[in-house]
Amino acid sequence: MLGLGMCKMKLVIRVAMALLLAMGMIVEIKGVRFGFGPYGAGDGVSMNYYATSCPLAEFVVKNIVTRALQSDPTLAAGLIRMHFHDCFIQGCDASILLDSTKDNTAEKDSPANLSLRGYEIIDQAKGELEEQCPGAVSCADILAMAARDAVFFAGGPVYDIAKGRKDGRRSKIEDTINLPSPFLNSSELVRMFGQHGFSAQEMVALSGAHTLGVARCSSFKNRLSNFDSTHNVDPTLENSNFAKKLSKTCSSGDTAEQAFDATRTEFDNDYYNALIRTEGVLTSDQTLYASAKTRSIVNGYAFNQAMFFFDFQQAMVKMGLLDLKLSQQGEVRDNCRKVNN
Repeated sequence: MLGLGMCKMKLVIRVAMALLLAMGMIVEIKGVRFGFGPYGAGDGVSMNYYATSCPLAEFVVKNIVTRALQSDPTLAAGLIRMHFHDCFIQGCDASILLDSTKDNTAEKDSPANLSLRGYEIIDQAKGELEEQCPGAVSCADILAMAARDAVFFAGGPVYDIAKGRKDGRRSKIEDTINLPSPFLNSSELVRMFGQHGFSAQEMVALSGAHTLGVARCSSFKNRLSNFDSTHNVDPTLENSNFAKKLSKTCSSGDTAEQAFDATRTEFDNDYYNALIRTEGVLTSDQTLYASAKTRSIVNGYAFNQAMFFFDFQQAMVKMGLLDLKLSQQGEVRDNCRKVNN
């Protein structure tokens, strides 16, 4: 009965959020007034940016994302991760979508991005939108909308985003050095996210995207042997059974995959409960509970899924506005894989 009650509560929360969104209610995003008018004076983005130029843009993207995820629910994690990896390098400008050329190795071919998935979903959405509204909808906006729709499809919160991003013209492999490494500790994560204007709480909330998807052995095998000069095994890997599980995964090679939590295709707060059980897969996961600075945040999200959902959606909206290319700073690509001629 308790489980049924929790399910009903989750449904009520999601329906209420959807109704507020549909009614055009204004939400506070860390002190920023966020409604259905222009997002800010002269900054070029707004909730209804495509109301006249391509009124069905969001419907088209959502339909394509939904169909793709119905066929393969694991792609939700790929779309969210792709959006994150895009925004943390040169801002949310679809640089992650550009292919390498004979003169340039692009971001997507960095070792940090080789496991990204879902490019074909963005390509399909762009193709359909170009037929309906040529030159109107940017690849950066398509990626941001697709990530948002993936969150909702997987059972996460519903939220709206401002549109009007322009696509960047630069994508270089060397820039991926600015992506957070899976080997960082809590202090390093707080500092790196802080450089982008995020608080420790927002960093922990965004880390909750690991409620979806998997990690490859190459990103956590360092925890299993020769960890540092004083420890053979990562001391935060206190759960010996889980350590054996990770070792078994890695016995199949560096590309073998381990789910972040027990519900890899469901957007919930099980990720945080896994950290409390010392079953965080990456160093950068378990450190959130091992560190006194972030442990209380993990406990809060593990106990209160609604609070996690609320903080996550706010942090995602904020992330989606990082260092935007506007007006002449960018373009609307004809093809998301290459800059316009």
